[in-house]
Amino acid sequence: MKAVVLAGGYATRLWPITKHRPKMFLPVGESTVIDTIFADLEADDRISEVFVSTNEYFADEFEAHLAESEFEKPTLSVEETRAEDEKFGVVGALAELVEREGVEEDLVVVAGDNLISFDAAEFVDFFEEKGSPILAAYDVGSRERAKSYGLVQLDGDQVVEFQEKPDDPKSTLVSIACYAFPAETLPKLDEYLESDNNPDEPGWFLQWLQSREPVYAFSFDEAWYDIGTPESYLEAVAWKLGGDNFVHDDATVENSELGENVQVLPGAEVRDSTLERAVVFDGATVHDSTLRDTITDIETHIEGLQLTETLVGEHSKLVGEE
Repeated sequence: MKAVVLAGGYATRLWPITKHRPKMFLPVGESTVIDTIFADLEADDRISEVFVSTNEYFADEFEAHLAESEFEKPTLSVEETRAEDEKFGVVGALAELVEREGVEEDLVVVAGDNLISFDAAEFVDFFEEKGSPILAAYDVGSRERAKSYGLVQLDGDQVVEFQEKPDDPKSTLVSIACYAFPAETLPKLDEYLESDNNPDEPGWFLQWLQSREPVYAFSFDEAWYDIGTPESYLEAVAWKLGGDNFVHDDATVENSELGENVQVLPGAEVRDSTLERAVVFDGATVHDSTLRDTITDIETHIEGLQLTETLVGEHSKLVGEE
């Protein structure tokens, strides 16, 4: 079987830290978001190739990243560029990739900005058991939070109803961007699009598909992070670190207090400071400051400040009053 990692999009809610880098490259502990996914797919021998679907804007970054990668399966597949009013959506991009790459095998599809607690092998085992389209489902535990997602209702593990971003959720079990399709289902992507259905979200395609053939849900309950905001990124880092800290061997931390879930990357320098739930990117310097729930981008300089819930863009210089 093949796999697709969806890695398009511009992550504007994470700007400025994603203005010039794909959010999938954001570090989580010793790895990055997308490399965590690659490692999982690489470990399953049933998956022969992994297509990385991205846009032309970030194509060079992905090409360089894959060239330096230790993984053998990922292959870059660049989406066609369209005018703003001609965007084809995620379902359209997936259909184009299937045609462009000549995919005729069963297909696993996962969003490249997701950190998921289950192994790909468990998901593929469930898919092979069912022999039908499947999705991954996670209980977000809050009806308010559920309003932002596509909800599923189950009879056992079969999906019997969808709600797409409802105002009045019937449940808190949401469909996340992780799917598997039998080879014979793939031509239905074109059928769906040719009928002028919503091309933007794969959940709409699964809803349409569920009215035509059985769709099953692989439910899990440990952890899932959809990294789309600074808050969700810091939450993902906290889950990965588990209350510990990660200080790269090439970073400097002196005379400083590190609380929980602090990540300090290569070339960064932290002196005489207090950090809690913070990420300090490559080459940044933090002196005589307190950072909480804060992300500090590359080559920034912060001195004599107290920052909470802050994003500091690359090459910035923030100095307190003397």
